[in-house]
Amino acid sequence: MDETDLRHLRRCVELAEQALDSGDEPFGSVLVTGDGTVLAEDHNRVAGGDRTRHPEFELARWAAANLSPHERRAATVYTSGEHCPMCAAAHAWVGLGRIVYATSTAQLTAWLGEWGVPAGPVAPLPIGQVAPGVPVEGPSVELEVQVKQLYRRAFGRAPGESVR
Repeated sequence: MDETDLRHLRRCVELAEQALDSGDEPFGSVLVTGDGTVLAEDHNRVAGGDRTRHPEFELARWAAANLSPHERRAATVYTSGEHCPMCAAAHAWVGLGRIVYATSTAQLTAWLGEWGVPAGPVAPLPIGQVAPGVPVEGPSVELEVQVKQLYRRAFGRAPGESVR
């Protein structure tokens, strides 16, 4: 992971914070061409009740509608949290290239367990189990604390801390 990757990941974390500040879950993603041009970005939009409104899924749909197969293969999706199985499958089916994430599914699952948050309805599988042909990099040690704080604001509390 280089400085360019970290710059795009920092933008993903900013988008995740925007989502949280607007009442949604803290996830953000950016779609970047092979030459480094940002094409599209989004954040979670699940607060309205449609649990499929993940930014990674939206970017896969955007790429399918707007990029050639060659452009999709050369693109990178940066994201604040590792793709869920739904998003990893969409990424692979659309034929997008590399994924770079700030925090992993394993980290999020452990943190949610610490905070007593019940498991969701979908198995928390890593991208490689869902889309084994997709190149993946992550997590980012540099962004772990910041992303965990966003997740904590959204989903959890410290042991012994009261819920307001």
